[in-house]
Amino acid sequence: MVEIKTPEQIAKMRAAGLVVAAMHKACAEAAVPGASTKDLDEIAAKVLSDHGAKPNFLGYGGFPGNICTSVNDVVVHGIPNRETVLRSGDIISIDAGAIVDGWHGDAAVTVFVGDGHAPELHELSRVTEESMWAGIAAFRNGDRLIDVSKAIESYIRRQPRPATGKYGIIEDYGGHGIGSQMHMDPHLLNYVSRRRGRGPKLVPGMCLAIEPMVSLGSSTTHVLEDEWTVKTDDGTWACHWEHSVALTEQGPLVLTAVDGGKAKLAEYGITAAPDPLA
Repeated sequence: MVEIKTPEQIAKMRAAGLVVAAMHKACAEAAVPGASTKDLDEIAAKVLSDHGAKPNFLGYGGFPGNICTSVNDVVVHGIPNRETVLRSGDIISIDAGAIVDGWHGDAAVTVFVGDGHAPELHELSRVTEESMWAGIAAFRNGDRLIDVSKAIESYIRRQPRPATGKYGIIEDYGGHGIGSQMHMDPHLLNYVSRRRGRGPKLVPGMCLAIEPMVSLGSSTTHVLEDEWTVKTDDGTWACHWEHSVALTEQGPLVLTAVDGGKAKLAEYGITAAPDPLA
């Protein structure tokens, strides 16, 4: 069953989303050469505490961190630790979540550490982030879930191929519903699978975490012995971008973007829904 939220519940999710945005800002600023991923986790914990919010990652299925810190060829679910120390030239996905009054926010950004990054890494991040926004723009009243998947995949497939030969759209992980729980129906693929059908109709009150994950090669992954860390099968580096989005009677509201998605949605000719906390 797809959970339909009231405007009051969406307002609480917006509050959680703004906490996530604050976590990202603080962690991104601290993601410098010499910092450990555990340092970032501690910063995220402080932001949660300062805002009176609860973590939704910590303890989820036994996960030991407040955020996921996925470096280079780690796609998702990297565990923060003292041993993983960031170096100039690294990229790191910081996936963060928060709970406010029982309602969840969830988003991810890819951060460039230091300098010296190859141009194809900057382009990989751009393609991944822009494919997310293409999916958000396709989250429209009356359409179907498959339209969001199609928008994400179509954007990626239209881009010039990287020097490695192709972009790999990660197959085993995707977006999801979000609300009174972090992971809810429906599961959102980042590509079109006819075996999944068209999916549910998109209606006001639906909320999705839209999160493409793209590599410079493999679309397949494996999980390490810690039962969390997900790496690309071929060792190519990957990017991960995510926002939680509510569909309202007035259109989409990007719950985890500081401006509610106004600036980026305007590029698609879409007016973001009014911010209930403004």
